[in-house]
Amino acid sequence: MLAIKDTTFAIIDVETTGGVNKGRMTEVCIILVKNGKRINTYSSLINPQCLIPHTITALTGIDNELVASAPVFAEIAQEINEFTKDAVFVAHNVNFDFGFFKKEFAGLGIAYLRKKLCTVRLSRKLIPGLPSYSLGRLTSAIGITLTGAHRAEADTLATVELFKKLLIIDAASGYQTILHSLDVTSKEATLPPHLPAKDIAMLPETPGTYFFKNEAQKVIYVGKAKNIKSRVLSHLYSKLSKEIALAQETHHIDFEETGNELTALLLESQNILKHYPKYNKVQKRPTTTYQIINYTNRKGVIQLAIGKTKTTTNSIATLYSNALAIEKLELLCQEYELCPRFCSLQSQGEACSHYKIKNCKGICQDNEDVATYNSRVIKAVDAFQKNQASYIIKGKGRSASEFSIILIEQGTYKGFGFIDGSEAIQYFDDFANHITRYNSTYYTTKIIQSYLKKNSNKDIITKKEAAFLS
Repeated sequence: MLAIKDTTFAIIDVETTGGVNKGRMTEVCIILVKNGKRINTYSSLINPQCLIPHTITALTGIDNELVASAPVFAEIAQEINEFTKDAVFVAHNVNFDFGFFKKEFAGLGIAYLRKKLCTVRLSRKLIPGLPSYSLGRLTSAIGITLTGAHRAEADTLATVELFKKLLIIDAASGYQTILHSLDVTSKEATLPPHLPAKDIAMLPETPGTYFFKNEAQKVIYVGKAKNIKSRVLSHLYSKLSKEIALAQETHHIDFEETGNELTALLLESQNILKHYPKYNKVQKRPTTTYQIINYTNRKGVIQLAIGKTKTTTNSIATLYSNALAIEKLELLCQEYELCPRFCSLQSQGEACSHYKIKNCKGICQDNEDVATYNSRVIKAVDAFQKNQASYIIKGKGRSASEFSIILIEQGTYKGFGFIDGSEAIQYFDDFANHITRYNSTYYTTKIIQSYLKKNSNKDIITKKEAAFLS
């Protein structure tokens, strides 16, 4: 077991041009601490070999002129490597600082490996209940002076004093908190420093949707999983730059169990459009829909048309392809002897002359009574809507005593819910009372269509079959 009093801790802070993914280091300070005492210090500006953004200069005071004559990282890498050799890497939000060290050394072909401790995570455990664990607010709350924040040496000096206090507090338990954090099997140092441990402990190993939230409780990522806990941890343990950035910004994790993967996919899609999360890349833009609509023109004739919109509204049908919408209109025209011109399949000329549909009875040339023609349009619309399938997709519930239902009415997704297995369903319309209603979108339609292609009809319950469900 590691002897804390004999261990050297390298307390480190870096200033940078931005995040780990694209940023470079501009300043570093390292203070070695052993047995609660400072034993050595290393500090240097670093030329990042790129321009420093104005926003960073405003925060740190480090500008391009200041670092122009500073060494590049490659020139001091060996010195830093030796200086921190055999020491535990300690920082406030350790994965941020360590991430830069690892990236810079990797660029030189060196694998930088050190045990890590995060003073944010240690402070949450050893000094619980504070309103904020940012370095400035935390040190102020416990009586540590921080002068010149956002410069490496000032921040490192404050972190040293914080770490010394944490050592004193943890000594009463035999340093159990620090030793547990250093246990490589716990993976604790890889977790976001701002994330409460209870958020991880509460995650279920069941299907559902999970939500990464920032400090302001804003959803920054939505995902779905067959096993929520396993999938969330895979984000947090990932070494990919985008996953590290997500973890650094995460302060809370919530979840919603769905019983099965299909409902998880639908709920994920709904919440991506609802929250527009920063770290989700797909499903964020509304996709154009094509709707078959009807309206009455100045002559009193009911016309059919294709409307292109970004949202679904009350219409005869909502489709996600212009070609498919035209195909549906042509079928209605042929079967009910409607006029191609008044179905928006032909826009020019007084008389229709569609290349395929030839059975118009002459409404376009005033050779048919408007009321007679309109009655056929109404019949066509009614028949089309009645022929749109209504069914539910039955799936596993959140427990053994219930099952899930996804409701499709006249071909349109309406939402999903859960029903206790002991409840008898006598009428198909009763299903609507058990669902949470959600919007039908291009993405939900594709999700359901994909599921139906891959799965048999045994999970489908139609109106006729509903009475036998129980």
